[in-house]
Amino acid sequence: MPQLTILSPSQQVAQFIRVRLLRGAWNTLMPGAPQLAEEFGIDRKTVDAALKILEQEGLLIAQGPGKKRKIHQPKNLTPTKLRIAILACEDSDRSLNYMVETHHRLSEDGHNAFYAPRYLNDLNMDVKRVARMVKQTEADAWIVLSASREVLEWFSEQPFPSFAMFGRRIGLQMPSVGPDKLPPLLEATRALIRFGHRRIVLMVRPRRRLPVPGTSETAFLEELKKHGLPVGDYNLPPWEDSIEDYHARLDVLFRSTPPTALIVDEVVLFLATQQFLAKKRIRVPDDVSLACTDNDQCFDWCRPEISRISWDIAPVVRRVVRWASQISHGKIDFRQTLTPARFITGGTIGPVRRELDLLK
Repeated sequence: MPQLTILSPSQQVAQFIRVRLLRGAWNTLMPGAPQLAEEFGIDRKTVDAALKILEQEGLLIAQGPGKKRKIHQPKNLTPTKLRIAILACEDSDRSLNYMVETHHRLSEDGHNAFYAPRYLNDLNMDVKRVARMVKQTEADAWIVLSASREVLEWFSEQPFPSFAMFGRRIGLQMPSVGPDKLPPLLEATRALIRFGHRRIVLMVRPRRRLPVPGTSETAFLEELKKHGLPVGDYNLPPWEDSIEDYHARLDVLFRSTPPTALIVDEVVLFLATQQFLAKKRIRVPDDVSLACTDNDQCFDWCRPEISRISWDIAPVVRRVVRWASQISHGKIDFRQTLTPARFITGGTIGPVRRELDLLK
């Protein structure tokens, strides 16, 4: 059993300041103890002791009585082993191959990587509830998986380091990684249009649609417009983030004017859609074309091959591990990375059937 280390108040404050320094909260000079004591709501003696600890580590350099300490990051600074909390959307995320590999690699580098006590879907992507949970969790840094824009905006404004894996991250001052799915999504859309499809539906979670559609979703709708197709909620259907409502939305879609093609975001939604279609005896691709915007090892076992967007997990995992290494060495890292992705045509999309097309 690992030995329990109990930190003194000054050591706890030093750890908090250290993480903020790594985050880049201050630039050249460190605020004085009175200002920090007022900001943190603690006594000045504790802050003074914490600043002296950071002086001994070489992160701060004293410049004499009455002068602010200089911030310094020596090249030979011993890397900090971080407590990294992973905030996933739901329990099934833990078994995703790239999350298993990310957790393993971070642990291999000596960090204490662990999953947060609650999932984003349990918290309903509510920023206030997320903030309370984060405050109650002892962590030096956070990895946030597939979060909404509002949640990622909140993390980007916090003093501790945080990293976005996927989610509505583009344009935020926050390091991130994710496959560049936009070009292959448009390629898939054009392929369906060439096959004669006019009723093409993209199924995504609410966080991809709200408060406004994301970059990929907007580009999908614009591509339909470009080819003279009518665009509306039909093409990007609204539904609550629950299993029951997802199946209810599919039922509504296929009740009167069924889509001839479905592009489904995420593997779990794709499998749920497959099961729904099989139950309704709707054949793929004879009755409806079906594609997924994600990849999974189980797709390799499918015949015909699943039409999907494929991407390599290795550069994604490397980017997360690199970020953790950077901040553990006291370096600031805000780089946003897009990794390559491609559309695999597969055998689950094909020409639209004339008898279905007559339903227009």
